[in-house]
Amino acid sequence: MRDVRRSLCAATAATALLAATLAVPVTAGAGTTAVAGGNTEYLVLLEAGANHAQALAAVKAAGGQVVKENANLGTMTVRAAASGFVGQVSASSAIEGAARSRPIGKLPQARPNLVEQEHVGAVAKGKSSAAKGKASTKKNNGRQLDPLDTQLWGLKMVRSDLARKVQPGKKAVKVGVLDSGIDARNPDIAPNFDWKLSRNFAPDLPEIDGVCEFRGCVDPVGWDDSGHGTHVAGTIGAAANGTGVSGVAPGVTLVEIRGGQDSGFVFLGPVTEALTYAGDVGLDVVNMSFYVDPWLYNCVSNPADSPEAQAEQRAIIQIMRRALNYAHNKGVTLVGALGNNHEDLGKPRTDISSPDFPVGTAYPRPIDNATCVDLPVEGPHVIGVSALGPSGKKADYSNYGLEQIEVSAPGGWFRDFFGTPAHRTNANLILSTYPLNALQVAGFVDAAGNITATGLAAGAQKQCPRGVTDFTRCGYYYVLQGTSMASPHATGVAALIVSEYGKKGRHNSYGLAPDRVAKILLGTAAERPCPTPPLQTYTNEGRPDEFKALCEGTRSFNGFYGNGIVDAYAAVTRY
Repeated sequence: MRDVRRSLCAATAATALLAATLAVPVTAGAGTTAVAGGNTEYLVLLEAGANHAQALAAVKAAGGQVVKENANLGTMTVRAAASGFVGQVSASSAIEGAARSRPIGKLPQARPNLVEQEHVGAVAKGKSSAAKGKASTKKNNGRQLDPLDTQLWGLKMVRSDLARKVQPGKKAVKVGVLDSGIDARNPDIAPNFDWKLSRNFAPDLPEIDGVCEFRGCVDPVGWDDSGHGTHVAGTIGAAANGTGVSGVAPGVTLVEIRGGQDSGFVFLGPVTEALTYAGDVGLDVVNMSFYVDPWLYNCVSNPADSPEAQAEQRAIIQIMRRALNYAHNKGVTLVGALGNNHEDLGKPRTDISSPDFPVGTAYPRPIDNATCVDLPVEGPHVIGVSALGPSGKKADYSNYGLEQIEVSAPGGWFRDFFGTPAHRTNANLILSTYPLNALQVAGFVDAAGNITATGLAAGAQKQCPRGVTDFTRCGYYYVLQGTSMASPHATGVAALIVSEYGKKGRHNSYGLAPDRVAKILLGTAAERPCPTPPLQTYTNEGRPDEFKALCEGTRSFNGFYGNGIVDAYAAVTRY
C-alpha cells in the first residue's frame, strides 16, 4: 500500500469533499426558511476532535445551514451561497475544509464499449460470434445444477461447484453490494435479497441521470437501471434454485447499499454513507466495483494540479481512509476491483484522463507513485482483485502489480484463446443476472419480454421458473467482462469463509474478523506463476504496446495473480 499518511500530515488543511452534483439548487420545504443565497450544497469536513458547537457556529457564521451530518466520519452537508462560503468556514479552527459538491466517482459501466461491453462493439462490426450455450439439468455429484451454470466457467475456476457441497453460504452472512442497485425481481436474486436492510443512498439526479422514473427521484430498493450492480450481485450470491444461474455463495444474503447513479457516476457522499451504514448494521462483506473520479489518481500535491485541485484530492484521500477504516473496524471485509486501465499500479503512467468531469477539462498529470493513490482499491484494508480470462491468463485490460494486488479471479476476457474458434466469443465473458429494464433500454429485449436478435448476439438470455408465463417474473441474464466481474468472485469466496468459520455476532450475523477473512482468502488461493515469457505483449489480440505487462514476483506471489486465484473449496475445507 502506498504510504500517503506522512504526506497528508505534512500537507496543508484539505478543503474538498464531494457529495452530490454541480451546484444543485435546493428548494426549502414546507415550514422551513431558506438561507439567503443558500442554493448550493457543500460538504464540510470537521477537524478530528473538533468542538461540535464551535463547528456549527462556524457554519452558521459563514451563512450555511446544516441539513445532514455523518457523526461517524465528522462531516456535515451544508446549504449556503454559491460563493464565499468555503473560504469563510475554513478559517475556523474546528473545520478542516469544505467544498462545493460535485461528482467524484464513476462505475466502469459508464464506459461500456471500452471494456465491459467490448463484445457489443465487436458484434456491430461483425467481429464476434455468440457462444451456443446450452441449459442443463444434470446433477453435479448429487447436487442439482441451475440450467445456465454450465456456462459459468468462473464458478469452476474458483471451485465454487465443489465448495457448495461443504458450505453453500449461510443466510446469516450478509454481503453488501455497493453499486448501482440490485434488481430484486430476478428469481435468482429474490430468494437471497434482504429488503429490510437494503438502502438507496444515491437518489437520481435529473441533471445527469435523465428524467426520474419514480416519484421524488428516488428509485425504490430492489431496482437497478444500470445493470452493473445486479450483475455483480448475481455472481456473488444468485440462489441455487433450479432457475438461471447460481452464485459463488448461493446461500448468503444480499444487501443493496446503493451508492451509484443511473448514469454511472458515484458520488463520495453516498459511498461514505453506504460504508458507515455497512459497519453500523453488521454487514460481513462489501464489494466495491468502482473507482473515484474525477481523478484517476488522487495525489497529495501533484505539481501539475492547481492548489485547489491538490486540496480536493487530499480531502478525497482523507475521507475515503476514514470511511474504509470505519467499516473495517466494525467487522466488514472490504473487496475491490483492481481497475481496467491495463496498468501496473506500482508504476503508473502519466494520467491524461483527469479530471474527467466536466468533460474536456483533462490535462497530462505525471503520477508520483509514493503520493498518489487509486481509490478505493488502494485505500486501507481493501482486498484488490485482478481479472483473468477462461484460459487463466491475465485479461489484457486488467490492472496488476506487486504493490496492490492481493488475489486474482475470473473477470472474463473477450479476446482470450487467440488462434482458436473460442477467440472473440461471448463464452469468454462472465454471465450473470441482469435487469429486464436495462436490457430493454439497450434494445436487447422487446416490449413483450423476448430477446431480440441483437440481444442474442450480445449474449442476453432468459430463463423462466417452471409454470411462470408472465415475463416480468422471469430471469434475465447478460455477459460482461472487467475487474468488476472478478471482484465479486472473490467477495463470494470471502462470504463462504465467514459462513464456515464465523460465529454469531451483531444483528444475527455470523461475524469473522476481516483480517482473519483476508488471511484465509489469501492463504488458500491457488498459486499461479508468472507466464513465460513474463512480459506479455497482447499483440496477437490486437493491442498496442501500451498494453504490454511485465509479471514480476514468484510463484507464491506475483503481480498478475497476487497470492493466487481465489479457491472456494480450499477456503472452506483447509482450516
